[in-house]
Amino acid sequence: MKIYTKQGDKGTTAVYTSTVVRMDKDDILLDCYGTLDELNSYLGLCASHLDEESMQVQKEKLLLCQQQLFAIGFALSDSDKLELTSVEHLESSIDELQANLPAQTSFILPGGSLVASHLQVARTIARRAERRLVSVSKHYAVNDISLAYVNRLSDYLFVLARHCNHAAGVADINV
Repeated sequence: MKIYTKQGDKGTTAVYTSTVVRMDKDDILLDCYGTLDELNSYLGLCASHLDEESMQVQKEKLLLCQQQLFAIGFALSDSDKLELTSVEHLESSIDELQANLPAQTSFILPGGSLVASHLQVARTIARRAERRLVSVSKHYAVNDISLAYVNRLSDYLFVLARHCNHAAGVADINV
């Protein structure tokens, strides 16, 4: 099977819903897909930096996040399979990580260890993906759970970055 079809050479692409629909590549829905895909790819990069054995649980959680992002993209085009338990799982993960971190008393600048810095970039992509989902929701059906998930994902990535810095003995960069 060839990877190229030449079908998109004139600025349209196929979106697979219950039927195949051709859309302009600059449609807001496709922009949102692209941002979700970018976030998903960046989470894969972040996970590849979590090589220490102590970080395997977090690496697995990032893989689960990637799968959920794929489900959100699929939900935008066809059927929604994301459940509230996915949001609750992120909330539990945030609570577990925060329990072992120093209290946050000021704003924190992104940075520190390499993996924490990458996680902070992923967090900003998640925020952009959330903004795209809000924009899409004005024109297409978007499940509230998808919006909540991406919102909570950015919070999780922030706390995970702090956790990675803490584990590496790197202090938060306070403003």
